[in-house]
Amino acid sequence: MARKVRGFERILDAPSLFAVAYGEIASSLYIALGIVAAQALGLTPLVLLLTGALFLTVSLSYAEGTAALPETGGAATFVRRAFNDLAGFVTGWALFLDFLIVMALSALFMPHYLGAAVSAPSLRDAPWDVLIGCLVIAAIAAARLTRRTRLYTGALAVAILDLAVQGLLVLLGVSFLLSPETLREGFGLASGQEWGDLAFALPLAMLAYTGLETAANLAEEAREPGRTLPRSLFSAIGLVVLVTVLIAAVGLSAYPAAGGSTSLGDEWLEAPLVGIAAAFEGELPGLLVDVLRIAIGVSGALVLLGAATTSVSGITRLTYSLAEHGSLPREFARFERRALVSSQAILIAAGLGIGTIVLNELAAGGDPEFLASVYSFGVLLAFTAAQLAVIWLRVREPALTRPFRARPEVTILGHRLPLAAVIGAPATFAIWILALATHPGARYVGPLWLLAGLAVFVVVRRTARRGLLDHVTPFEELPPATEFQRILVPMKLGDIGEEMVATAIAIAKEKGSEVLAFTVVRVPRRFPLEGELPP
Repeated sequence: MARKVRGFERILDAPSLFAVAYGEIASSLYIALGIVAAQALGLTPLVLLLTGALFLTVSLSYAEGTAALPETGGAATFVRRAFNDLAGFVTGWALFLDFLIVMALSALFMPHYLGAAVSAPSLRDAPWDVLIGCLVIAAIAAARLTRRTRLYTGALAVAILDLAVQGLLVLLGVSFLLSPETLREGFGLASGQEWGDLAFALPLAMLAYTGLETAANLAEEAREPGRTLPRSLFSAIGLVVLVTVLIAAVGLSAYPAAGGSTSLGDEWLEAPLVGIAAAFEGELPGLLVDVLRIAIGVSGALVLLGAATTSVSGITRLTYSLAEHGSLPREFARFERRALVSSQAILIAAGLGIGTIVLNELAAGGDPEFLASVYSFGVLLAFTAAQLAVIWLRVREPALTRPFRARPEVTILGHRLPLAAVIGAPATFAIWILALATHPGARYVGPLWLLAGLAVFVVVRRTARRGLLDHVTPFEELPPATEFQRILVPMKLGDIGEEMVATAIAIAKEKGSEVLAFTVVRVPRRFPLEGELPP
């Protein structure tokens, strides 16, 4: 009997894309505010505003690249198209590291917010936060292995809840905590702080705006990626930057920097928004403070759970993209009927995520700042490569269809180039250098991760007898005029049968067609063809 086999489907509309993008990007605030405040102190709102503006600048390049090449893989896809497969792999491998860190931090911080919601402060203490974080990742992997999860299912409701809670926090903070006195007391250079500390804090602040790559990875599942993806990205990012800066201002008003520290980055490091809620004690009735604390705890736990889940999905989609272009073993590029993506990729993602939590606890004493510095290495490298790729594609392929073009543009050597990328690429590269110079995690762990990835890449290419710079063409790269509505596949046993099915699925997912699988049964001549099959 013919049965439809599905791969990635174009089912995400604008609200779904906005919900996933907003939920993933907004989750950063629950993680990063305390980490950034611990270093930036009174400069925290300024640092977050600067990195937010840079994030918006980078998003213009992402929007152009993903709209022109609406495939899973994010920045690695258009870096590969602009340069070569090796450059695409390095970009993807750096982003792989970032997905792992976001997953680990989301799972690790989740019990701190959950403890506030259920009035269980012991959940904030080691080893319970580490244990719960590991169990959360294991549960996500188990769910992904047993059923196909829809990233957008419930995402819109969680995004609305999160926006309402954060909006309420801003409204109450402006009304009860902000004043001319707190503004003078909380903002600016703290005692003993220098402007050079800004260079130390800037790379860490990149953690405040995660999720751009997750949204870009959904290009292959968006109904109209050229139109809906840029709109969803800009609306989500703009809203998140505004809310983040306002909440940071409220937080520094509640906990001004004193003696080279702030309670927002000390006592409330792993749950800064819960700390802001606690600052309303004496300003609001106790019952309202408890309700606000519970609301923030529930919202934070749900948003961080969603961020960890989308990080697992982001890793599996990234490994699929790298594998279909011959950068990782081919097994990762196969669809599975139950889990959709490779079950091996899910298990590896979960194992590495749990390992990241445990290793950070053992090697860095559980300090989340260490993971944040490693994150800055990967994300800044990928952002720089993505913007350079968009610039080079304008030069190399000016006729490429671009449903969205980053504007304004400047003319350089006769080429119309996006001003955002021309400014953004040197900026992200400069902050990447700052990260290497000021943070041991970025300086040592980042390069070691890249070396490990390059070793994997060389082994995979040598095994397949391919050159390191060769372009491996996936099955779906067919002439533009080729159209398919139905693809008929004979079912055979062995490797040949698996290859035929994989090829058919790859073609079908690009062309929006369906795969019909059939098998041949030999019928002896003495039986009529229209009759029932013999036992």
